[in-house]
Amino acid sequence: MSSIRPIADTGDEASDEAGASRVGAAVVRRAVALLALVALAALIPLLGPPTALRGTGEAAAPGVGGIALLRTVLFAAVCVSAGELFATRLAHRVPGAPLEDAPRSWAPYAAAAGFVAALGLASVVATGNLVPRSLSDMDIGGLYETRDGTLALLEVNAFVVAGLCALSRRPATQAWPLAAVAVAEALRAHPVTEQSPLVGSGLTLVHVTCAALWVGGLLHVLRMLRRWRNSAPGEGIALLGLYARVAAVLLAAITATGVWSTLRRMPPGTVLDQLTTTAYGRTLLAKVLLVLTVAALALWARHRLRRAADALTAHSPAGAEVVVLGVVVAVSAVLTALPVPIRW
Repeated sequence: MSSIRPIADTGDEASDEAGASRVGAAVVRRAVALLALVALAALIPLLGPPTALRGTGEAAAPGVGGIALLRTVLFAAVCVSAGELFATRLAHRVPGAPLEDAPRSWAPYAAAAGFVAALGLASVVATGNLVPRSLSDMDIGGLYETRDGTLALLEVNAFVVAGLCALSRRPATQAWPLAAVAVAEALRAHPVTEQSPLVGSGLTLVHVTCAALWVGGLLHVLRMLRRWRNSAPGEGIALLGLYARVAAVLLAAITATGVWSTLRRMPPGTVLDQLTTTAYGRTLLAKVLLVLTVAALALWARHRLRRAADALTAHSPAGAEVVVLGVVVAVSAVLTALPVPIRW
């Protein structure tokens, strides 16, 4: 009997090693995929502006690629934090959802990334919207004297407060500083010299808020679905279905505000021409095509939720939807850094 036991032990050890090897390989694959997505997200704002400006005769601000990259990080930070709050709120409406077994919060990391991005953007404003070469180039005190400087400081402080709220016993309170960031971005995008700036700011505020809930909400819902795949698959599917219904309303609001904002900057008679002859129009066209792709993926995921034999297969198109939405965020950041088209 003693001669048999080591053979059994050896088999168990080999099985354990094989299982550990598979898990390790899966972790490596996910890490590589994540790094590839991050690299792609960084390349879009860095290479997007010069590509969009080519042949238009328009001049961009200095360091437009770096500014677009910082805005990509800032927008992504808002999406991650706001999406967690939104998805958690939806999960409370699902009977029997194991809320105590929620994925680890990414909000503190998002707030830290948002703080760094906001600080970088504030340094650009402090240098007169130029890329600072040294600390002596920046007029920090002057930030308090200008509208753009005040808004930049508001965003920096809002991310600090959001991070503290995320680490507190009441993480839901970070909704207030995140709302402050959204308001600051809406006001920054529409200076007082613009025609009806408050209307434009209101449209941007709704657009940014709905987009953050849509993108970040789906990301966190999928994280919950993966977490509950074995312990509570039914509740995970119910949560994804609930999100899909709300997302349809969010998409409608995003579409309406986006079209209205476009017509305010491009009169109907010039839209088709400016979509191909201006950097802003080209980037906007790319964003529209990406959003249409996202909508198609969302419909595919919803179809699987309703009619597939295994509703969990909806995770695949929904996962692809998150990836494309990440590209949409990067393209949106590029859009904010490009010169606004002239009204003809």
